[in-house]
Amino acid sequence: MSISRSREITNGGIMATYITLISWTDQGIKAFSKTIDRAEAASQLVAKFGGNSKQYYWTMGAYDFVGVFEAPDDESATAYALALSSLGNVRTTTMRAFDAAEMREIVAKAAG
Repeated sequence: MSISRSREITNGGIMATYITLISWTDQGIKAFSKTIDRAEAASQLVAKFGGNSKQYYWTMGAYDFVGVFEAPDDESATAYALALSSLGNVRTTTMRAFDAAEMREIVAKAAG
């Protein structure tokens, strides 16, 4: 029987990965020159919720920024996204991401 992801996380194992698509608000775009500082502050903020930042990318297109972070659970990831958005500089869309090993377990579970 496979150990659940939440149990692995609780026991100090693998944390869940999340990808956040970020758009600047009017407030955020007016202060675009502070974007590097805000990204560094976001790394500190995610740590408050037990997570850690993995990578940030500034992007062209529909989103201004993409962040990859880890969190111990969905609730912590959601709390982080809410706290980040509440600062007024960005709006976020956060997705849970699965690596190949996690997907292998999901496929095995689905196949029966």
